[in-house]
Amino acid sequence: MQARAIWKWLSRCKIKTFLGGGEYFAMKYMALTSPTSNFFICIYKDITMYRNRFFLSVAAVLAGTVAMAQGSYKALKFKTATSLYNYEMLPVHAQNYERQQAFEKACQSKEAMQQYVSQLRSRFSQLAGEMPQRGKLNAKVVGSLKGNGFIVEKIVFQSTPGRYVTAHLYLPEKVQGKIPACIEMCGHGLDGKGTGSGSAEQLAVNGIASMVVDPFSQGERQQTIDAQGKNLTRGVTTEHTLIAPGFILLGSSLAAQEFFDNSRAIDYLLSRKDIDGDKIGCYGFSGGGTQSSYLAALDDRVKASCVGLFFSSRERTLETQGPSDGCQWIPGEGREHIEIADMAMMNAPKPFLILDGRFDFVDHWGALRGYEEVNRCYSLLGAPDAAEQFYYDDGHAIPKPSQDKMVSFFRKALLGDAQGEVKPYTYWRSDDMRCTKTGQVNLEYKDALSSMQECEAQMDRLSAQRQAFCSQSADKVKDGILKLLGLPGLNDHWDAIETRHESQRDVEEYRYQLDCEGQYPVPVIVRIPSVANLQSKVCIHLADAGKASLLIETDRRDVFSDGTIHVYADLRGFGETSDIFEYNLSKYWNTQYRSAVTALHAGKPLIGQRVQDLRTILNFCSADEKLKGRQITVKADGMNAVVVMHAAVLDERLAGATLTRTLKTWRNYIQHPVQHDMMSNVIPGVLRCYDIPDLLSLAKGRVVIQD
Repeated sequence: MQARAIWKWLSRCKIKTFLGGGEYFAMKYMALTSPTSNFFICIYKDITMYRNRFFLSVAAVLAGTVAMAQGSYKALKFKTATSLYNYEMLPVHAQNYERQQAFEKACQSKEAMQQYVSQLRSRFSQLAGEMPQRGKLNAKVVGSLKGNGFIVEKIVFQSTPGRYVTAHLYLPEKVQGKIPACIEMCGHGLDGKGTGSGSAEQLAVNGIASMVVDPFSQGERQQTIDAQGKNLTRGVTTEHTLIAPGFILLGSSLAAQEFFDNSRAIDYLLSRKDIDGDKIGCYGFSGGGTQSSYLAALDDRVKASCVGLFFSSRERTLETQGPSDGCQWIPGEGREHIEIADMAMMNAPKPFLILDGRFDFVDHWGALRGYEEVNRCYSLLGAPDAAEQFYYDDGHAIPKPSQDKMVSFFRKALLGDAQGEVKPYTYWRSDDMRCTKTGQVNLEYKDALSSMQECEAQMDRLSAQRQAFCSQSADKVKDGILKLLGLPGLNDHWDAIETRHESQRDVEEYRYQLDCEGQYPVPVIVRIPSVANLQSKVCIHLADAGKASLLIETDRRDVFSDGTIHVYADLRGFGETSDIFEYNLSKYWNTQYRSAVTALHAGKPLIGQRVQDLRTILNFCSADEKLKGRQITVKADGMNAVVVMHAAVLDERLAGATLTRTLKTWRNYIQHPVQHDMMSNVIPGVLRCYDIPDLLSLAKGRVVIQD
């Protein structure tokens, strides 16, 4: 029984009555596109949340039935479970080990540490990529409100032409001369700066201005909205993850773009006569802590910084909970040996405060070890007391002791007041905090550009650059593609292990585990019909739903009547090698999220790894005594299809490919970010070199898209 058929049955049972609309369509997506076992895990999870035990029982029974069916099509010698993700973590561990060795070497002297930090800044700045144009801010104070001992100004500015940023500036009520100021970066919440900030208020009543900035996808800067301003996703972390691929494909990242906007907020503060430009700080909690880390590391104008509920170890985070949403990382950080602690070291010897909770889901052990490294760096640079860590017996929150610590930290760093008593605040809130009439900048201003429009315009500007890349010699094009894929070369050191052989009435079936040196094994099932002859072709089948979905459908004699030899395989992350669905949070709309993002972190995009898998299959088909000497074609769908396009350009042994249900241009991801499984098809900076139509052209007619 197939997932598609079961879905039809569940639909007839009026399952939508028991589920919310979003959950219903998410489940439908899983049924039609994902491995059947993962689909039923999804059913179990969703229906558990929604109150119908009957469907729960049905799903459990059917899941067991389908799982047994899938089990009959396994080719690997070992049980997979989490083995793929463990494999994806290997380069992360190796890179972090190399980074640790370099750090220990830097700890030998002050000069060595200075060089280490200098090189960090250089690599990190390069990794952040090219920034948008810094035009006129066109800043306006569009309103003000009075609180208890402070004033709030409502501000709108353009960080780059067409990109409107909304913010609140909390000012002390009585200002004498120029005052220090901080940038507050919002944690993850759809309201963004919202109706008030206790942290900004408390800083203001203690003599320090604070500018609270709406980041992308929050507050008045949501991107995936309808004409009435209603968000089309499940929330901020989902939207962050959906709009991130557009920036990554162009060689940037959402984290880098948020840094740019926050840096422009500093530009605004420096334009004011009441702000002391030599005394600028920044802080943020959770997702705002991420932004604070990037801003402090990349903008030298920040003189003191506080990172709350984010500071830990990237390696530990990937191990314990997997990658965070799309705004909390820059692709290639692992490849460049940059840990979260390194972001703090780039501040040295400027004052730096870490706030975390002992019981936070952000790994506390990672925070302790990270601070240990930061303290060693600061001590060597002559400022042993400038870096501090404060943690409290709490979870993912900033309780009063932590907030008071932050305020006293900034009073000392920016006001020179080491002993002054921290003044309390009043938990002030107001419903009149909008900076726009409509509540959304992309509805308010005629010349406003959404992130999608920005990225599409950038893609258009890069058209000539892509044309120039594709006009090079074939060898240079291949070298460029391999570099983008994170492949220093294609590995041809492989071995085939036969795991099963079964003689059927009209077909000989062979199962293999293809081991390529240093790569994840590829499971392959070969079916050779009795009518096959020396002229018979080899057809490789790849499906997003896994080879089992194809084998179930092709268990018919008529499939083999023309003598074609069929090879069914699962590239890593599909079918037999798919990651456990429960570890890939549904809020990211990606069934392979943790593998895809971890691969990007290590500088080894998933597409590149899968191209290597297909190369191994081609090597096998070209060398096996039963298969060699025959024309090789491929049939593939979905995410597999994009892999085939690349392989066709890189390996001419692939005589032809027929692709269905596939991405036809990366422009589709930019224009329509509300869709699933984008991150698996992302290659950082690829649109600076080629788009998918360019691949089809380079394949010289050997690749056909049927739909």
